[in-house]
Amino acid sequence: MTHPSVHARTQPNKIAYRMAGTGKAITYRELDELSNQGAHLFRSLGLKAGDHIAFLIENRLAFMEICWAAQRSGLYYTAISRYLTKDEIAYIVKDCGAKVFITSPKCAEQVRELVTGAPGDPIFYMLDEPLPGFRSWDKEALAQPTTPIADQEAGYDMLYSSGTTGRPKGIKRQSEHNPIERPNPFLKILCADMCGMNSDSVYLSPAPLYHAAPLRFNMMAITLGGTSIITESFDAEEFLKLVEKHKVTQSQLVPTMFVRMLKLPEEVRRRYDVSSLKGAIHAAAPCPIDVKAKMIEWWGPILIEYYAGSEGNGVTVSTSQQWLDHRGTVGRAVVGKVKILNENDHEAPTGQIGTVYFADAPVFAYHNDPEKTKRAYNVRGWSTLGDVGYLDDEGFLYLTDRKSYMIISGGVNIYPQETEDVLITHTDVADVAVFGVPNEEMGEEVKAVVQPHDMAKAGKEFEAELILFCRKHLSPIKCPKSIDFAAELPRTPTGKLVKRHLRDKYWPKAAARV
Repeated sequence: MTHPSVHARTQPNKIAYRMAGTGKAITYRELDELSNQGAHLFRSLGLKAGDHIAFLIENRLAFMEICWAAQRSGLYYTAISRYLTKDEIAYIVKDCGAKVFITSPKCAEQVRELVTGAPGDPIFYMLDEPLPGFRSWDKEALAQPTTPIADQEAGYDMLYSSGTTGRPKGIKRQSEHNPIERPNPFLKILCADMCGMNSDSVYLSPAPLYHAAPLRFNMMAITLGGTSIITESFDAEEFLKLVEKHKVTQSQLVPTMFVRMLKLPEEVRRRYDVSSLKGAIHAAAPCPIDVKAKMIEWWGPILIEYYAGSEGNGVTVSTSQQWLDHRGTVGRAVVGKVKILNENDHEAPTGQIGTVYFADAPVFAYHNDPEKTKRAYNVRGWSTLGDVGYLDDEGFLYLTDRKSYMIISGGVNIYPQETEDVLITHTDVADVAVFGVPNEEMGEEVKAVVQPHDMAKAGKEFEAELILFCRKHLSPIKCPKSIDFAAELPRTPTGKLVKRHLRDKYWPKAAARV
């Protein structure tokens, strides 16, 4: 395990990255040269170690080339979600202090208004044929030397949270002036130690690259000397086809991808040979127990689940066998120690639900937001991502939901994840969101918004059917009092549900909860 620049000397003609749709690829030698040219361009613009760049680019080879250029220049690099609004993009570019901003023609409409020529604005670049106001990244980078810059040191991503409950926040790792060859220890545990990734691996990346896990896993796959296949977007059947075509050995997925693959017709699922898969890593959201059990039955005990955030303040991991013995767990701590705290900041007994904290773990900060950083830590220096869960007597962690999603009805705490996990198993449900809405007597009541496979089915009869279905599996207090229907739920491309886009419609502004 080392830097791709070393692999460029030992295996120069091996494919590093390949796009699944177009088949376009770059070798390790080409990746090394292109990232060197990008690093020289950054230096020629006056950027030094510790400075920031930002970019908004669709899944394509240049995305990873720019990341590696920044990584070997000591820069903080912020990949921005294409899911965000123009205002949110402008906020991130300004907040991260980007001195250079890079985009593509495909994303131009979202960022065109950022180019104002005002003092302090970043230098705006565009890939391919630049539009007015943008400089040509390709032309200027290709004019640079292909040899390394003289002052290489490791740079780091500084990604922004999804903003599922509010303004996105930048998550900053403190610069330590490390050599470029130093790997991310968290990713080594997940990819190499737990999932068996190595120089022989073929990694399939089905998610948007701007998200933390896909970006970091794609960099680790190349650090290990393997080959990464990057999809332009996710399609359930296409994923299976790619596994067979490229003899994929590892992939990183999210639970919604499992749900979509499991809902393919049986003959489609059995059409493709997925026996080459040795590890399927998943995270981002709790996986419904029935869904994960069916995936293990289909693919075998190769699923590896982890719980962590972009903050990198701790990690738990569960193998398939551990999960089968502790159904519903997200694993035991491999980085930091898990602590469950009650509302009084005291450690909760085994089996009791509370806020999940990590102790003796790496520290992080929210960029330009000392108050948010302060709220993430308690007086003992333990940090939390705001999730709620409990530990069993063997130290396995179980997540129940986000603290901010908790419903309080008549003084009773209700965690909507449990209700969502039941409703998603109904054969006619494509997606579901459960949250609290105002109730004059109880404070809040349980509400569900369901995306049916067929919108023609939406209506009072289907609503009653789903509520009855829910009551067969859960106590009445956890079941929705009413269900609305939507053609599509607001999920980010990485699978995270943006509940505030739904919930805010039901809450008066003055009473809206964060």
